[in-house]
Amino acid sequence: MGQLQIPWEEELAQLRAPSPQLARAVVMVRPVDFAFNEETGADNVFQHRLGLAPQEVTRRALAEFDAMVERLCSHNLDVLVMDKRHDEHVTPDAVFPNNWFSTGHDGSVYVYPMHTPNRRRERRVEQLSRLLLDNGFRIDQLSWAGHPLEEELILEGTGVMIFDHPRRRVYAARSHRCHPTALYRYARLRGLDDVVLFDTADSHGVPIYHTNVMMSVGERVAVICGESLHRDDERASVLAKLAEHHEVIDISFEQVEQHFCGNILQLAARDGTPLMVMSEQAWNGFTPEQQRTLERHGQPVVNPIPTIEAVGGGSCRCMLAEVFLPRQ
Repeated sequence: MGQLQIPWEEELAQLRAPSPQLARAVVMVRPVDFAFNEETGADNVFQHRLGLAPQEVTRRALAEFDAMVERLCSHNLDVLVMDKRHDEHVTPDAVFPNNWFSTGHDGSVYVYPMHTPNRRRERRVEQLSRLLLDNGFRIDQLSWAGHPLEEELILEGTGVMIFDHPRRRVYAARSHRCHPTALYRYARLRGLDDVVLFDTADSHGVPIYHTNVMMSVGERVAVICGESLHRDDERASVLAKLAEHHEVIDISFEQVEQHFCGNILQLAARDGTPLMVMSEQAWNGFTPEQQRTLERHGQPVVNPIPTIEAVGGGSCRCMLAEVFLPRQ
């Protein structure tokens, strides 16, 4: 007779099962009140003022967003668009939802503590849940990865955590938006096997605010700005771990700071075709050789989003919250 497996063992087995690296669906949030965020601008050196009227900034951001959604859908990626009522709180960075929630193949949704008050207001958990359920996804557990009003132990989702899902590994750069205690608590909660925490500095010596502007990990390819890891031992260790299973593209400070080459995301279409999603500025910032490497790992999906990048200080990856949830 076979051994009886009790429910908690089934759940544990599901949690420990290998997770796919590439999501086949994403959530995006329309930037209906997009603007320069004064609260995050204090330490996000990627944000810039364009000298345009606020209404024009929002108009341009909406046009860039809608074109990106249409382009992703044309590549057979499932895109779930979350809108907001105009009478809700102003959330100028809502177009970057990957910072406040993430999903897992085990049916989990985690909501994260955010660094600034106006970004905490982006967390419309009930609306997100309804969107996912209405589109046929299953939610078995919804949890807060920290206190909703946390002001110190901040952990801004996949903005600061770069996952290598099959190896149960997470890469993270220490910053105001990634507190080590919060990171290790989350890793223990999720049963991760390897936490790779490191320090970074940009070309001016300032810590990089989000790991995902200098690093991206796909299925068999990874992009990283090696020179931003200013400690030789950490740089050697991180590059060695990446090279175990990935073809590594090492990008420069200029490619990070002027082109958002680190802020890209590999996804999969409904039929499993790999897609390399990035901005037009990022694609143009890669060298021809680097472009050829990316093309070997997926079809480039290139999106012109100059207003969102300049004013928001984030690029395509920040606009995409991956959905790994099982279907109902």
